Amino acid sequence: MRIRVDSIGCRLNISEVEEMARCFAGAGHRLVGPGELADLYVFNSCAVTHVASRKSRQIIRQMRRANPQAAVVATGCYAQLAPQEVEALGVDLIVSNDQKDQLPQILAEAGLLRDADPIPAVDSASFLPAPLALLAEDSHTRAFIKVQDGCDNRCTFCIVTVARGVSRSRPVADIVTEINRLVSLGYQEAVLSGVHLGSYGHDRGDPAGLQTLVRTILTETDLPRLRLSSLEPWDLDAEFFELWQNERLLPHLHLPLQSGCDATLRRMARRTNQIQFAQLVQAARAAIPDVSITTDMIVGFPGETEAEFGESIAFVEQMAFAKLHIFRYSRREGTAAAAMRGQVPAPVAQERSQRMHILNAALEETFRRQFVGRTMPVLWETQEPYGFGVQWSGLTGNYLRVVTQTGPDVNLRNQVADTHLVDTAPAALLGQLPGSNLESIHLELAPIAAPFP
Repeated sequence: MRIRVDSIGCRLNISEVEEMARCFAGAGHRLVGPGELADLYVFNSCAVTHVASRKSRQIIRQMRRANPQAAVVATGCYAQLAPQEVEALGVDLIVSNDQKDQLPQILAEAGLLRDADPIPAVDSASFLPAPLALLAEDSHTRAFIKVQDGCDNRCTFCIVTVARGVSRSRPVADIVTEINRLVSLGYQEAVLSGVHLGSYGHDRGDPAGLQTLVRTILTETDLPRLRLSSLEPWDLDAEFFELWQNERLLPHLHLPLQSGCDATLRRMARRTNQIQFAQLVQAARAAIPDVSITTDMIVGFPGETEAEFGESIAFVEQMAFAKLHIFRYSRREGTAAAAMRGQVPAPVAQERSQRMHILNAALEETFRRQFVGRTMPVLWETQEPYGFGVQWSGLTGNYLRVVTQTGPDVNLRNQVADTHLVDTAPAALLGQLPGSNLESIHLELAPIAAPFP
């Protein structure tokens, strides 16, 4: 069968559809990309904001229109929270979050997944292993590994606990086996993902479960690069950062703060404050060379006054984050915040979002600029034609986007290469590979660096 898998939302959603894709490909089905006709569409939806819910509906409609004879299957948080709305869009099957790990089996039992002949492996002389070439149009070089699902926190703005349930962890042995399989397929990097990653192992009686998992992966696999996704700040202490003595664990921490104002944090039921968070950041920077610390920020939370927002944005500037993910508060029925007084008018929230974005641009530029002149390993991922050559995009270990240009016959995909960082550009650094022309990089890359997020 021709199968299209897609998702929006968090890295956990990405990890889930990547695993689905590997299962489908391994069973002999052909994965297709945008614009190609499919016999089966599988969509992993998101409901973290009203915008995510709206995008989920749009994508389901697009899948339904793309091939009216095809089967359309929806799973994920929006499908979990609003099954009647999803059913009305014409889907053939809704798979709940607690069953999505068995999705191929469920589809087969429902008669929506026909048997397929195994797909032969790509010739060994080819650069990409077969599953990498099948997974997506960009052929991922990083694998997102779901190690944990659900959340026991009760943040007042968050609908995810309702959609995903309580925290539960995968066995360490299963994760190690999966990573070893991906290493054998040629993946250079794995990103450990979960709804509440820092709680990994707690449900199994191991309060230091994430440390145990990381050490085991670094000991029992040959994975070149290991990255952690979002970590709640209250799950960490200074000893946690000793893990980064192993250079294969990449120097990037995403610590979702959500607000820089203590009063707002209390209304959010976030288990941190300015002092605790600042101490944690200080400990991380002292222990991890070149660490990139990124965060999430919500503006316009119920009750947020102009004074509270001012306190929040000042604290963000003080923390000198490498990057912010900024969200306007989205009222979600079923959360405590939805019933709070002092809902912030949309125009006010929009104006505060714009101010936070302006600060973010300055913070990103400041962080990038300190690495100009350095040579750092870059995992090269994607390409697009430019002029008579190819423009490549990749990531450093500390999550800096780097772009460079090569001739059309040069294939950098899935290679980790030491790259000289020669200058900054909007949203990126300009990289020079050994033997490339420095002047050409400046003249040809600088005008088009902005599209790279």
